Amino acid sequence: MRNCINVSQTNNLVIIKINSDANYKEIQNAIKKKVIQLKKIYKDEKTPILVTGKVLKNNEIDEIEEIIRSEIDVNVKFDMPRKLGLSSIKKTFTQEVSNSETKFHHGSIRSGQKIEEEGSIVIIGDVNSGAEVIAGDNIVVVGKLRGLAHAGAKGNIKAIIAAGELDTVQLRISNIVKEIGREDKIIHKQAYIYVNEEQNKIIID
Repeated sequence: MRNCINVSQTNNLVIIKINSDANYKEIQNAIKKKVIQLKKIYKDEKTPILVTGKVLKNNEIDEIEEIIRSEIDVNVKFDMPRKLGLSSIKKTFTQEVSNSETKFHHGSIRSGQKIEEEGSIVIIGDVNSGAEVIAGDNIVVVGKLRGLAHAGAKGNIKAIIAAGELDTVQLRISNIVKEIGREDKIIHKQAYIYVNEEQNKIIID
């Protein structure tokens, strides 16, 4: 099995860095083995452990913390966002979004409603003006997208937004925002939205 984590130590931290291309099962198994090794040197030590590298989902963060703390009584920190949104993005990461976990929402999202998912989300209905849809990966709206859509909300710049009809004033992917002024506004049919990484801007096709 390949080594998918690296462990290093500073004066006041033990750092566990997770490779960005590792899958969760690999990470879980590697952490379990490494924690047993660390336990032998910890004894009376209380040096905090910092987990960094690949951005994990909230439930994965909780599980990794539990694995470490079940063997070592120590403070465990994670250098990765738990919340979705621009304010919580600490780093940009790359992952295969075409195979991300997808949730389906049947029905339209009304003004004032807000839906958040850590993976991808498919809205079978409309997203009305004043509504918000936030996803860690992709957003697909089968109907009309008039409200706010924020894909890649934990920093995934590879995420995309797709809509049967696009009629909104703002789009967000990762930490990039596209404002669509009323004077520039065009109703796009079968819209596909992504980030051109060379230009660092959102493109609507």
